[in-house]
Amino acid sequence: MDYIQQILFLIIAGVAGYLLFGRVVQIRSNIKMGKDFEPSGDKSTRFKNMVLVAFGQQKMFKKIIPAVLHLFVYVGFLVINLEVLEFVIDGVAGTHRIFAPYLGSFYTVLMNIFEFLAVMVLISCLVFLIRRNVLKIDRFKKIEMNGWPALDANLILITEVVLMFAILKMNAADQILQSRGVAHYTDTGFLFFSAHFIPLMDNFSDGTLVFVERAAWWFHILGILAFAVYVTYSKHLHIFLAFPNTYFAKLSVKGHADNMDAVTNEVKSMLGMLPADAAPPAEISRFGAKDFNDLSWKNLMDAYTCTECGRCTQQCPANITGKKLSPRKIMMDTRDRMEEVGKNIKAGNKGLDDGKSLLGDYITKEEINACTSCNACVEACPVMINPLDIILEMRRYIAMEESGSPQSWNVMFQNVETSFSPWKFAPTDRFNWSEDLKNPKN
Repeated sequence: MDYIQQILFLIIAGVAGYLLFGRVVQIRSNIKMGKDFEPSGDKSTRFKNMVLVAFGQQKMFKKIIPAVLHLFVYVGFLVINLEVLEFVIDGVAGTHRIFAPYLGSFYTVLMNIFEFLAVMVLISCLVFLIRRNVLKIDRFKKIEMNGWPALDANLILITEVVLMFAILKMNAADQILQSRGVAHYTDTGFLFFSAHFIPLMDNFSDGTLVFVERAAWWFHILGILAFAVYVTYSKHLHIFLAFPNTYFAKLSVKGHADNMDAVTNEVKSMLGMLPADAAPPAEISRFGAKDFNDLSWKNLMDAYTCTECGRCTQQCPANITGKKLSPRKIMMDTRDRMEEVGKNIKAGNKGLDDGKSLLGDYITKEEINACTSCNACVEACPVMINPLDIILEMRRYIAMEESGSPQSWNVMFQNVETSFSPWKFAPTDRFNWSEDLKNPKN
């Protein structure tokens, strides 16, 4: 019987591994469709950001209640997975609690820590469910959160609650079997939290308890494997991508907009400012971004890293005043467009030549024109995502490729081009206002 379970475990783990690998390859392929990106700043600063922001949850603590709850879920995810390591070894080797005989009383301490974290994860997820579905926090109820995004969040939270109950139920059945001296059930010592479930099962027969314990074990390990695959289709992909995303995040001063090097070199060439031996400016295929492949691979990684928490949209002054712009929607739309094209290419269809584009079919001019470029969304993001970069690139495309900016903007552009200022007066009159300083009126 043990051999059958081992074989079954290996088959299931193999299938999950195969699906997970294929999905990782797909996501990587989608991100690589973006343009080259050169990280800013030194490596030590970027590594510090990764440790403090991704691992240390630094920016989460701008909102203390969800930050503490999220911290329990996060730490629980990391630490409880150490117990999952034992599950995997037991599944492969056909053993049961393989570490218990070697760790002795320390194993009991570890298991109580695991159970404490399991309870805190359970409580935190229940609170999150209440916040989303009972209290209906405003940032979770924006239009882009209808349908799948809302269901995705609830599915993960409910799954976490059920998995934590499964761990506690499994440990309770295990403790009863240990006390009865059933073979293969090694003594783990007293486990405080799961002990509260013992009275509910104390009258069960040995066979029933073994079934309950094994069923809970299989449910948990299958849940973990399914979660590993599912998370690659979910906003919860940020669990993994937050680390590289914060490492490669832009370190320049907020408010600094990157110039297009090709344009800068072209202008310098026209003005004779390039060295005589400099290579001629590269031909510019497109100004700005019309589709996602015109963005950098870092912009695309941002889209996959988005947690859909809505802090960016909550802080956006344009959104607050009722305009259609939602920085969260910008990231979600970019990810959805990538996914659509990736699936088309995988199926042998047209891919990027499908007659659609990110700008127009997913994101409208009205949305991006509402942006004030204030960087509130960038500052608010807990994993250092930069929606403004994408907005500015699409604005560039509209202005430089389509001449489609609002009329008031085009007037300003023309004034800058002819008068070197946003206002329509000659550069020679720029300092006329200072004449009054020379001849103050009494």
